[in-house]
Amino acid sequence: MNKEEVKKMKPESLMMSYGYKPELSEGAVKCPIFQTSTFAFRSAEQGKAFFEVAYGHRTPKENEQLGLIYSRINNPNIEILENRLTLWDKAEDCAVFESGMAAISTVLLEFLKPGNLLLISCPLYGGSDHFIKQILPLYGVHVAEFKVGQCKEEVIKIVESTGMADKLSLIYIETPANPTNDLIDISCSKEVAQHFSTAEKEVYLAVDNTYMGPLWQHPLKHGADLVLYSATKYIGGHSDVIAGACLGSLDLIKRVKKLRTFLGNMASPNTSWLLLRSLETLKVRMDAQSFNADKVAQFLSNHPLVEKVYYLGNLSEKNKEQLTIKNKQCLTNGAMISFDIKGTEKDAFKFLNALKLIKLAVSLGSTESLAEHPATMTHVDVNLRKELSITEKMIRLSVGVENYEDIINDISQALDKVKQ
Repeated sequence: MNKEEVKKMKPESLMMSYGYKPELSEGAVKCPIFQTSTFAFRSAEQGKAFFEVAYGHRTPKENEQLGLIYSRINNPNIEILENRLTLWDKAEDCAVFESGMAAISTVLLEFLKPGNLLLISCPLYGGSDHFIKQILPLYGVHVAEFKVGQCKEEVIKIVESTGMADKLSLIYIETPANPTNDLIDISCSKEVAQHFSTAEKEVYLAVDNTYMGPLWQHPLKHGADLVLYSATKYIGGHSDVIAGACLGSLDLIKRVKKLRTFLGNMASPNTSWLLLRSLETLKVRMDAQSFNADKVAQFLSNHPLVEKVYYLGNLSEKNKEQLTIKNKQCLTNGAMISFDIKGTEKDAFKFLNALKLIKLAVSLGSTESLAEHPATMTHVDVNLRKELSITEKMIRLSVGVENYEDIINDISQALDKVKQ
């Protein structure tokens, strides 16, 4: 297919073939796994040319692509996966990693250096929170944070109050936030980044888009410079692979890939092949999960043992600011639901232990429905949990593709056990 034909098609159609040429693989309809560590050069001159481009010793000639050298640098499975992932977010380039935290930590290490200031939204996923607050300070990086609902002027004051406004290098946000579904305005965050940018230094905005996946929210469209995913979640979608991804402009992803090469945390050929297979059903799965989540949220919102439901579909004019952000950024309500059970940790545990169809496990975005207790599991290391509404009463649900009536019946019988 030429570029014009590609432009006319939807991403879900291109997931079957984009970036892959069967004639280069014995006519195989599906991309094989290129389980090799190294690639043979046709000549010494070709090897020299490949390394010159790979290590930035010269700019590529017109239509010259990075040649295959070594699977730590590039591999057909990785390259095809990265090409296909760019389609959903309309990104110029993509870098895939062996885990979501590998993607996040590589981006943070590339765009921050000792003495820099990092501004983050709160709350963040527990793993991100730990790396940012416990690991980065060991390398001289300073951290400031803002909470949901704070306006641009308040956020600017938070940065200025650190006395390090001139050292701000990166803004890192997660929206919707895990596990509260709180929304951060991406375009507003970009305005904060621009406020502190200078002719000598641009402040970049990175967005963790894991909760919405590549279908339901497109941060680059709203001003983000980098979008990050735990590809383990919706992209992988079957609880059988760990992976991560970062997307953005050619220039920024070139920097990310360069550090990835030397950290050695790129995705393996096998991981990439599994993700390529998953991409073919991504839209079908996510459509089903979103539909199911609406039904489950309706049930929970009307149950007498449920105190509060944290779900984008429940936003109303009472939450006007959050509703405005949702209508601007989100294409659906997603498939993540948290709720407060009436009672204590003991009651939350009783509910979780009584589930039969829904698995008691962390992670999200897979075909099977999952439930967990954020305060003692995924977010146990997050400070100010109660202030952030991550209490002993909260339960987080990742809604799967099962029949929604069966999901609801399982939740109902588990709630009945709590009542007893």
